Amino acid sequence: MRPEDVLPTYDRVARGYDASRNRTLFERRWLDRMLNFAPGRRVLDLGCGSGRPIATYLADRRCRITGVDGAPSMIALFRQNVPGAKAVRADMRGLDLEERFDAILTWDSFFHLSPGDQRAMFPVFAAHAGPRAVLMITTGHVAAEPIGRVEGEPVYHASLAPQDYADLMSAHGFEVLDYRPQDPACAGHTVWLARARPVQG
Repeated sequence: MRPEDVLPTYDRVARGYDASRNRTLFERRWLDRMLNFAPGRRVLDLGCGSGRPIATYLADRRCRITGVDGAPSMIALFRQNVPGAKAVRADMRGLDLEERFDAILTWDSFFHLSPGDQRAMFPVFAAHAGPRAVLMITTGHVAAEPIGRVEGEPVYHASLAPQDYADLMSAHGFEVLDYRPQDPACAGHTVWLARARPVQG
């Protein structure tokens, strides 16, 4: 199982994944915190998947969502499930939408990239961050490259060391607001919440 196998795997299992995805919205507290810190409601959802339940929750809160996913079947489901959102079929790596957002979210998607590709995403985050934009990502809690499963199929994951993420955020203009490794209140997810530093005049 390699990083380049991730998108074809999600493309194959998209409908089953959408049907079985946990919709209890255990992510709600973090999503609400993201919106509370964000200066507006323009949200970039990277690795948006089928849009349920996260993008639909954000849409209910009057967010203007741009969903990006590289799996054709996933972005087709996103268009169906979140009809008011903008849907972009694209790989998040090297993304350049020529647009800036109030919040950038990559929930359970960024960690499917290789360590090198994860490092290369931080300039992408910075390029799409508007003034005082919020960035929220989920990662692993230790440096590792485990293989998980989605709809019975193996799928690649990777994580850098926490200090590496903190250093990358700082180097690309983000200040960490909160970091919770294996948050027990969020189904064990490791969550980073950061904000773009003000531009020095």
